[in-house]
Amino acid sequence: MTNKEQFSIGLIFLVFLKLGLTSFGGPVAHLGFFREEFVQRRRWLSEESYADLVALCQFLPGPASSQVGYAIGLRQGGTLGGLAAWLGFTMPSAAALIAFAYGVASMGDVQNAGWLQGLKVAAVAVVAKAVWGMAVQLCPDRPRATVALLAAIVALAWPTSITQVLIILAGGALGWVLYREAAGPVAVDLGAPSFSRRKGAIFLSAFFLLLFGLPVLVAWAPVIPLQVFESFYRSGSLVFGGGHVVLPLLQAEVVPPGWVGGDSFLAGYGAAQAVPGPLFTFAAYLGAAMAFGPGGWIGGLWALVAIFLPSVLLVQGALPFWETLRRIPTAQAALRGTNAAVVGILLAAMYDPVWTKGIHGPADVIVGLAAFGLLHFWKTPPWLVVILASLVGLVYLG
Repeated sequence: MTNKEQFSIGLIFLVFLKLGLTSFGGPVAHLGFFREEFVQRRRWLSEESYADLVALCQFLPGPASSQVGYAIGLRQGGTLGGLAAWLGFTMPSAAALIAFAYGVASMGDVQNAGWLQGLKVAAVAVVAKAVWGMAVQLCPDRPRATVALLAAIVALAWPTSITQVLIILAGGALGWVLYREAAGPVAVDLGAPSFSRRKGAIFLSAFFLLLFGLPVLVAWAPVIPLQVFESFYRSGSLVFGGGHVVLPLLQAEVVPPGWVGGDSFLAGYGAAQAVPGPLFTFAAYLGAAMAFGPGGWIGGLWALVAIFLPSVLLVQGALPFWETLRRIPTAQAALRGTNAAVVGILLAAMYDPVWTKGIHGPADVIVGLAAFGLLHFWKTPPWLVVILASLVGLVYLG
């Protein structure tokens, strides 16, 4: 990869725009698409460095897949690269949901649509390939394979976001015990080259300043736009586990005060399941559909920026310290355990919600196996597999 390619903001935007248009299936599927694109195809990251990023973003509140995407863009092109990655990945679903709020893209009842079922099945194949490939690379011996299996069992038995954090901590502790004598130097750079720990501290300070300062500002000046920004910023700051977790929290924020009606909220929730990209873009729909405040596309962008801003500040603030930490030999040993734990968490997520939401009968299994074969053996681009699965679903799965 040339330096020109590495730091091309336009390239970063276009690559993530393609992912934003084709990455259906929720955050776990997004991580599978990212791995296929950036580890397997473009080789922007190694398997180990990608797993490290996933582990870091599992610790941070907010949308994990969007944070991983932002971190990849940040690594390749600095802050502008991170923003380009976020914009490309987020823009398609945000635009579709704002349009839906206007009533331009009304899709009716999409929950049982055949094309949507095809997309869910394609997501199963993408995640299965990602989990298999990561397991081969990150769990090459019996101890790490055991850690991954135990992590999957615990994640399925107690499926909460706090459990995921505890699993990663336990995996790190086991890795430290098992591999502290075998840790060696790390050559992979995860952080943005021009980003210092001092700047990271500034971003982390900004995150906490807004988190605690915005409620004070709202109490002093209780205007609707400021209240909306504070509400969505707080939601993006305090939620672990991704988009499905933030949806009930957003309902509690916008429905009781009358900003968005209950029926309107449920209609947007249904539409959010049918678009690619991060579920956090549901905020764009809510901002556009609000009866108070700016509303329309301005309100949609206002809410969208508010809910994603915490993730931007946290990733930019945490990466410089993460890069320093992972160079310590004992931390390297712990990372071997955390990477195995991440494989286990993804294995559990492949069953629930990816498999349980996508596979309902023999026809779905057939389409899923065909999609996996195209991805794994025929090296078909994921976006093409997504389109083919959607067409098959439209004809046979509806």
